[in-house]
Amino acid sequence: MTTTILTVDVMSCEHCINAVTKAVEALPGISDVAVDLSAGTVTVAHDDSAAPVDEIKRAIEDEGYDVP
Repeated sequence: MTTTILTVDVMSCEHCINAVTKAVEALPGISDVAVDLSAGTVTVAHDDSAAPVDEIKRAIEDEGYDVP
C-alpha cells in the first residue's frame, strides 16, 4: 500500500470534500481518502498498481479541481 499526498486547488466546502472523496473512492485499489480543506490536500492510501497517482489526479480533475 502506498500513501500519496496531493495538493488540490480551489477546495473550499463540504461539497468539495464529498466530490473529491467519492471520485477517488470509485477507483480500484483505494483503501482510504482524507481531504484537508485548510491544507488544501488529499491524502490517499492506495495500491499503486491498481490506482496509479496519474489516475487519482485525473479523477480529481474530472470533478473540476486543479491538481498542480
